[in-house]
Amino acid sequence: MQWLRSTIFTALFLLWTFFYGVFLFFACLVLPFRVRFVLVRVWARVLLVSLRVICGLDYRVVGRENLPAGAHVALWKHASSWETFAMAVVCPRQVWVLKRELMWVPFVGWVMPLIHAIAIDRGSAHAAVRQVIQSGLRRLAQGDWVMIFPEGTRMPPGQTRRYGVSGALLASRAGCLVVPIAHDSGYYWPRRGLLKKPGTITVVIGKPIVARGRDPRQVNEEAQRWVEETIQELRRGESA
Repeated sequence: MQWLRSTIFTALFLLWTFFYGVFLFFACLVLPFRVRFVLVRVWARVLLVSLRVICGLDYRVVGRENLPAGAHVALWKHASSWETFAMAVVCPRQVWVLKRELMWVPFVGWVMPLIHAIAIDRGSAHAAVRQVIQSGLRRLAQGDWVMIFPEGTRMPPGQTRRYGVSGALLASRAGCLVVPIAHDSGYYWPRRGLLKKPGTITVVIGKPIVARGRDPRQVNEEAQRWVEETIQELRRGESA
């Protein structure tokens, strides 16, 4: 039965994203960015509610008080497709750093420049870092948070890889904070396959990390250590 529910949700996810993407594309042509992002949140909230109703998969957020005022850089654990839309609801008004291949998807990809997404070529590391810095500085100055998956790709549960430097370097240049965000979505929504397991995904927002005047690699090490240790604590709590 859970496989059937997961299949139904996946179909809804694709259909809703495409048709809402068509609507959003035309709406974004005439609406200011603050309204465009409200519409993006509507898209994400519908998916989160649908996931709870259809698959029995809900979420909770711990540590909202750790979201500082102003615009900052959030480093998200990347374990599934769940966080790619959930972050629109969890964090303040934001722009996303994403791979440029997503821009080629009809309507959905065409919306990305209109919501100020920063599309990078992952095959050109130095150019990608420069683009994140240049575009990220503009977005932060406009009051938008910058969402980054520092691992660069979805990681299986219990695994990680070296963090990319762009997020920490951007925060250092901008003089803003780095906010690490951990979650256990990968245990409920595997990065491959259709099955979505019932339960409650826990998102934990960590205390902000100062990046100004620090080596970005040290900032990354601090953020990554906290994220991975927090996920381990979440799983120990689940098995207790």
